[in-house]
Amino acid sequence: MAAMVTVPSYTPSLWVRMCHALPRLDLTMTMRDNFFIPDSWEYQQTLLVLSSLSAIALVLSLLVIISFLIHYCCCRRGDRSEGSEEEEEDEEGSTGHGYGGKKGQGICCVTWVSVAAVTLCCVAIGVGFYGNSEANDGIYQLTSSLLTANYTLASINLLVSDTISGLQQSIAGPLTTMEELFTGSKPYLVSTRNCRRLSENVVSLLTSLTMARSSDGGAWNSSNNSGDPPIAALTPVPPSMAPTVAPVGGVMPSPFSPGWAANTLMVNEDYRWLSYVLLLLLDLLVCLFILLGLAKQARWLLILMTVLAWLALFLSWGSLGLETATVVSVSDFCTDPNTFVLNSTHFNSGTSSDVLDYYLTCSRRMNSPFQQLLTQSQRALSSIHTHLSSLDRNALPQVPKAEKSLREVQQILNATEGNFHQLVALLHCRGLNKDYIDSLKGLCSDGMEGLLYLSLYSFLSALAFTAILCSLPGAWRSFPSDSEEYEDSDSESEDPFTSHQDSKRFLQWQPWL
Repeated sequence: MAAMVTVPSYTPSLWVRMCHALPRLDLTMTMRDNFFIPDSWEYQQTLLVLSSLSAIALVLSLLVIISFLIHYCCCRRGDRSEGSEEEEEDEEGSTGHGYGGKKGQGICCVTWVSVAAVTLCCVAIGVGFYGNSEANDGIYQLTSSLLTANYTLASINLLVSDTISGLQQSIAGPLTTMEELFTGSKPYLVSTRNCRRLSENVVSLLTSLTMARSSDGGAWNSSNNSGDPPIAALTPVPPSMAPTVAPVGGVMPSPFSPGWAANTLMVNEDYRWLSYVLLLLLDLLVCLFILLGLAKQARWLLILMTVLAWLALFLSWGSLGLETATVVSVSDFCTDPNTFVLNSTHFNSGTSSDVLDYYLTCSRRMNSPFQQLLTQSQRALSSIHTHLSSLDRNALPQVPKAEKSLREVQQILNATEGNFHQLVALLHCRGLNKDYIDSLKGLCSDGMEGLLYLSLYSFLSALAFTAILCSLPGAWRSFPSDSEEYEDSDSESEDPFTSHQDSKRFLQWQPWL
């Protein structure tokens, strides 16, 4: 938690701290630390143990369901012997398709249990839709911040590349021409050579900002013919923009690339969001058709929904295991993200820890690691401007042929100074640190909240489907079969004169008719 004190714009939420405080056990039931080390096998074991809790809950659910099924099977044999005795009493006290006695009470109880379980499932589905939306909003904010940081880094590289190419163009063109024209005048020749030397110093200083290596170890020279870096993961100082397309095999580039990470997250988030929507719709359809089957007393429909409820039960407990591992790992990262970034080889490869710490904390007490480099470059550009002003005043009246070359150098210098001021602003930690904080808020606030709601949905839906699977077999087996309905209809119509006799007694009972 000490590292988070240096980031006043971000503090871990209560849910993050609570999930981070969960005890961690490995496969040998040994207590482990809760530091976020995703590449460590010991840390992965702790996540597997936490995920296995949902598997244990699944086993308990199966035992409960099996015990209820055994109860129904055993009690049905006893009901058959008692049914013959109660049928005579039920025929006297009931008409049509009604049921009386224990049988009617059992059907009513089983039906209401099923309805209550379906209602709980619908509540869980509502929680799931909300959690899925919150998680999607958090990932969207995270990817948006990564893309903004990627654009900032790309702008830095572009400004540096344009500045270097402009200065190299002035060295190879106008300054060389001016040296030839001022050959006979030593003071003017010395000033021109000083401009060349200072320009080369600025090029050397700015090149150290974008010294990038491709993944095969070759260096990229900004003065190549195409002017574009090779399509490979770059290793700049500060961290530069790597290609936004995913590398071959989907392996994370080294160092970390915001553009690659944003694209990878967006693709994975689309699949995750769609998967949860399909799961939620499956649960919703199962619940609705269960209610329809209970209302219509459609045995075949309830049997089909029972099969789908088994599938939904396994999916609910399985998703709960994945969500548990994800929630715990995200809470571990969000508790102290700076430590992970500073210690991870994916982030600090080719980049000094001072540079990373400067952009992660952005403290007023810290000086920019590029301050000396920028100051030297600014002084060199000012000296070049002073030499060019002196040549403009003194040399042009004597050597008017040098005016064109001098104007070209001044034009390049003005463009270089404009790019340099933009570069100084972009290299300040405010912009990139804001993107970093926004990405943490998206992942650790909205994203964490969405994952917790999804975990609650999975737990409630698993409980609901457990109750449904316990009650549905008793419900659809209590419904009258087609043969029973046919016998009831025949018993009502076997005496065609019954209705006529009843109407005759009714007429005789009325004295005024």
